[in-house]
Amino acid sequence: MSQPIRMSSLTAAPAATFEQPFEMLAACHERVDRMLKLLGRLRDHLAKNGADTDARKAAQDVMRYFDQAAPQHHHDEELHVFPPLIAQGDPETMALVCKLQQDHLQMEARWGKAREVLAAIAAGELAALSPQHEAALDMFAAIYADHIEAEEQLAYPAAAKLLDDSAIAAMGEEMMRRRGVK
Repeated sequence: MSQPIRMSSLTAAPAATFEQPFEMLAACHERVDRMLKLLGRLRDHLAKNGADTDARKAAQDVMRYFDQAAPQHHHDEELHVFPPLIAQGDPETMALVCKLQQDHLQMEARWGKAREVLAAIAAGELAALSPQHEAALDMFAAIYADHIEAEEQLAYPAAAKLLDDSAIAAMGEEMMRRRGVK
């Protein structure tokens, strides 16, 4: 009998709060990484065990995250991180923002294809991955590493320097409000 896919360690809540919105954005990246690792483990599990209960649950968890939290995260960046960077007018920074925005569009498109694979697993309809399924999941996961590094190393620090304390507080409040957090 195989080991079940454990999700508890992969879905732990971040220590950051909305009072620290840039730290919250970085914590979201940590969750993305955890979900992509879960996706990798799901693929290994599926190859050995098919679409058993653990595989279906893992597929549902990955879908839930990338259906709900990831779009909110991208919206946070589009609303709060990118505008001050664009406003400063530096050509290099504007090129970075353009690349990050293009990544968001690519992520959305690639998610659609990856989600189809995961939905079939979650429904118990797909017990083994074809090369096309593998490619869809690979393409989806591949875009994240460079994207996250550029945001954390370049975009977030640059935007944080451009925002005063009241703007950062307003950013956190808007992020909470949009999520229905009180």
